[in-house]
Amino acid sequence: MYGYVGKILRINLKERVANVEALDLEVAKKFIGGRGLGTKMLMEEVDPKIDALSPENKLIVVSGPLTGTPTPTGGRYMVVTKSPLTGTVASSNSGGYWGAELKFAGYDGIIIEEKADSPVYVNIEDDKVEIKDASNLWGKVVSETTDLLEKEYGGKVKVLTIGPAGEKLSRIAAIMNDKDRAAGRSGVGAVMGSKNLKAITVRGSNRKAKVKEPDKLKQVFSRSIKKIRDNGVTGQGLPTYGTAVLVNVINESGVHPTNNFQDGFFGNADDISGETLAEKYLVKKEACYRCPIVCGRYCKVDDIEGGGPEYETIWAYGSDCGVNDLGEIIKANYWCNELGLDTISAGATLAAAMELYQKGYIKDEEVDGPPLEFGNAHAVMEWTKKMGLREGLGDKFAEGSYRLAEMYGAPELSMSVKKQELPAYDPRGIQGQGLQYATSNRGGCHVRGYLISPEILGLPEKLDRFSLEGKPTWVKIFQDLTAVIDSLGLCLFTSFALGVEDYADLYNAVCGTDHTAQSILQAGDRIWNIEKLFNLESGLDSSDDTLPKRLLEEPIPEGPSKGWITKLDEMLPKYYEERGWDEKGVPTEEKLVELGLLMKTKA
Repeated sequence: MYGYVGKILRINLKERVANVEALDLEVAKKFIGGRGLGTKMLMEEVDPKIDALSPENKLIVVSGPLTGTPTPTGGRYMVVTKSPLTGTVASSNSGGYWGAELKFAGYDGIIIEEKADSPVYVNIEDDKVEIKDASNLWGKVVSETTDLLEKEYGGKVKVLTIGPAGEKLSRIAAIMNDKDRAAGRSGVGAVMGSKNLKAITVRGSNRKAKVKEPDKLKQVFSRSIKKIRDNGVTGQGLPTYGTAVLVNVINESGVHPTNNFQDGFFGNADDISGETLAEKYLVKKEACYRCPIVCGRYCKVDDIEGGGPEYETIWAYGSDCGVNDLGEIIKANYWCNELGLDTISAGATLAAAMELYQKGYIKDEEVDGPPLEFGNAHAVMEWTKKMGLREGLGDKFAEGSYRLAEMYGAPELSMSVKKQELPAYDPRGIQGQGLQYATSNRGGCHVRGYLISPEILGLPEKLDRFSLEGKPTWVKIFQDLTAVIDSLGLCLFTSFALGVEDYADLYNAVCGTDHTAQSILQAGDRIWNIEKLFNLESGLDSSDDTLPKRLLEEPIPEGPSKGWITKLDEMLPKYYEERGWDEKGVPTEEKLVELGLLMKTKA
């Protein structure tokens, strides 16, 4: 067996038992691994209609076949479950080193079932799997938990954990690994908390991956590395300034959401840019496992230091809240990491709260912290703490922006799709990205199909960002390719430089498969459709494939994208047709048969 190690670890927390099961290699290859394989497992084992925070939900942690192998960025893993935030399938991706370590310990993935009767953590050392008492860890922040477990098992152990936000079942809680890497979106940390599971430590001794064609892999690896290093984004922009290199780029296009998407241009963007971050706060650069890009930042302000912030975080706590104090944004990011919060949802929820206050929905007497005013830099760190700890008004914030705004009778002020907060690109000035947001299987998300690449950055070719022509086709291709990358165990940033053929060649060289560009994209299509089927069975329908009213009806008021709205109604029917779905956004029988998701019915 090559790439895959052939074992799945099943842990029943209620019974406190762990069993090893053989990986079904045929199924694994059909869905590749990672996101695809995890979703297939979820579909088979979890009723889509269950309460996401009930013991019936399962937490599935899955590596890809290229995770832990000598491939560029081969260190990613996915957390797949039903989301307590959206009610959709949740598949949250993380980097760092934990995912590769899981493979070194001899497992392709872990299925976590039921709920422990008291706080526990899981310790994995190759064949030894222990379910241990975590009462001394419960309530502790991420860095302290990690330090204690590293002290217990030695500094080389890799630690995955939740913070207090996950313990307190915040619907925007993340799962953290290596202290500052996050499986951030969709509230997966709350699912882990609902099971009374504090952490999973892993240490493996088998560090040499089995590769089917080593000589071919060397050739493909060399070619891929050259493309990555020669590319302007992966070879220059990201290594030099991290993801925050995008602040000025996006702002200059007039699609940098400001004051909860009331505007698309932030006049003080340079104050929070990647260039300013590098000049004033950067301590060092950090890379994930086998990553040649090295986009990670490690920053310090006053007595606070740690990993990040990323572009999305800087936007969420910066322009979306009208704040141009990068030092305070770094502090808010630090507390998101410590408490285990998704920085996009946390910052965007705070921005929604500021607009709710601005419009008189939240009253002065409710505000038990710094004033909820756009531009109040002091507010971002303090409200993040209250949100993560569910203190005072922060208890409502912990539910996410949609439920917060709904409590005040103004759900339209939540800039979310399927109840998940939108990220740092205003779709009114990027039409393909708007369609991608609306149709994303996990709610508001940019990394289910990064149309920013062609529409703003011009990769692999420059598209007119205001044009609707061809956008449904581009969205489908990007969504399918992203599903492939997530499932292989590689980083999405490689797609700035690599093409479909490169991913097929890497997979073939490691695992001995014979994929073409067309067949590997079909695997991505299969993964997208099984996610869609889960969502349909959970109760979602085509009415959920939409955007906040503001983005459909209120033009951007100023800047380079002034006057534009998202023309979703003109693109969505063509997108459904492109996918082989009916007019209601439901996969047809013909499509499911084509993808091997349904046996053809006899006439």
